[in-house]
Amino acid sequence: MISGKVHKYGDHIDTDVIIPARYCTSYIEEELAPHCLEDLDINFVKKVKPGDILMAGENFGCGSSRENAPLAIKGAGVACVIARSYARIFFRNSINIGLPILESVDAVNGTDDSDQLSIDMEKGLIHNITKNKTFQSVLFPNEIKQIIDIGGMIPFVRRQLGV
Repeated sequence: MISGKVHKYGDHIDTDVIIPARYCTSYIEEELAPHCLEDLDINFVKKVKPGDILMAGENFGCGSSRENAPLAIKGAGVACVIARSYARIFFRNSINIGLPILESVDAVNGTDDSDQLSIDMEKGLIHNITKNKTFQSVLFPNEIKQIIDIGGMIPFVRRQLGV
C-alpha cells in the first residue's frame, strides 16, 4: 500500500521540466532530486514528503528520452505517479528503475491537489481518502508488477539469473 498527499500538475509535463538539462550530468537520484520539477514549481521538493504522490494529466514525461527524469522523481521521495497517460519512453524508463506509475483518467479527474490517497498497487485501486471515492487504474501484466516490486529491471534480471 502507498499512502500520501497528492501534488497535482497539468498536461504535457515534459522531461525537460521534470529535470532540466543543466542537471543531467548525473544518474544519481540524490543529486537529481533537489532539482525535480524546479522549472515548473520551484517549491516542489520543499513540499513533497517521502511517500507522496505526483499526479498529472495527459502525456506525462513527453519530450526527450532522458532516464534522469524518473530518477529525479523517485529521488525526491515520490512513491507513485498517477497520470491520465504517459509518453511511452518515460513509462518504460519508470518501470526500468522501479518507480510505481499508474494510469487512471478517473482518478486524475476526481482528485485535487493536496488530497490524500491510499493506493493498492496489486489491485490497481486508488482510494481518495479526502473525497471517499475509489478509482481503478490500468492493471500491469504480472511481469511488469514484479519488475516494479523488486525495484527495477536490474534487480529483476539478477533475480532471474540467480545472481
